Amino acid sequence: MATILVSKRPVSESAPPQSVAASRRTRLLDLFDRHFRLITIAPAALLILSLTVAPAIELVRMAGSRIAFTNEGVQRTAALAENIGRLGNDWIYWRALLNTLAFVVTSTLAELVLGLMLALAAQRITRGKGIVRTLMLMPILIPPVAIGNMWRLMYNPEFGIIAYLANQFAGVRLDMLGSTSTALLAVIIVDVWHWTPFMFLILLAGLEGLPEEVIQASHLDGASSLQRLRFVVLPMLWPAIATAFVFRSIGAFKVFDQIYLLTSGGPGVSTEVLSLYVFKVFFQNNELGYGALLSLVTIAVVCSYLAVFRIAQRRKGSL
Repeated sequence: MATILVSKRPVSESAPPQSVAASRRTRLLDLFDRHFRLITIAPAALLILSLTVAPAIELVRMAGSRIAFTNEGVQRTAALAENIGRLGNDWIYWRALLNTLAFVVTSTLAELVLGLMLALAAQRITRGKGIVRTLMLMPILIPPVAIGNMWRLMYNPEFGIIAYLANQFAGVRLDMLGSTSTALLAVIIVDVWHWTPFMFLILLAGLEGLPEEVIQASHLDGASSLQRLRFVVLPMLWPAIATAFVFRSIGAFKVFDQIYLLTSGGPGVSTEVLSLYVFKVFFQNNELGYGALLSLVTIAVVCSYLAVFRIAQRRKGSL
């Protein structure tokens, strides 16, 4: 009779090494799938962060110092209280701040209104819409240096076309860039001419993305064109309007080239703006510490302006 031998050794409950490795690989793949977007943008985010944080830290260090260049190298002296006290008494900076705010608000609102009007008109065009868009893009494509020189010739009181028309039709000798009462307005007109196409493109894209059935339903309900614009189109277009306003406001705060070419901040300080004054402090006066403090204050002003707009946007959305 055969005897069957049964092993009494306990069976190991642990998984084979191959299954453990496969399980780990599966978990890593699941983790990669869940965080794919973060993993792919992490290198670019780290690069941008490293290129932003280091200059920002250096700017803060410079703002609290008086920096001088000597034969031995760069000499830094602590002067935070001195720079802050000088800022409080610097009437040119505060005048430049008021000029900048007036420039930003006036030019951005004018560009927004004109861009919306042009977008509404272009939406009705059935033929040649591509040609219209190309022509509208022309001011943006012209280099700022060419724009500044072109408008400076047009504003010239002796042979400029604007002065000639004012003399012919109104009988006045017009010198817009040479008068403290009209110089800022002249610069705003140039900026409106230059950047209204930017507003036009954003708002036209927003208009073309609106649901046509909603507009048609309001037309069938008997709403007039003005009522459809006010109660249907503008509320749906608000995200595009807010986006265009924010982007253009940031660009208007950084205006430099056209004012530098047209007036260089004059006559007097009637067209002095923040970016131009900071440039003069840095590169003409060679006051790096005080210029760094002005830069930080300017950044705070821009952030405060955008925060106020954001709060107003939220209140409008809650109404």
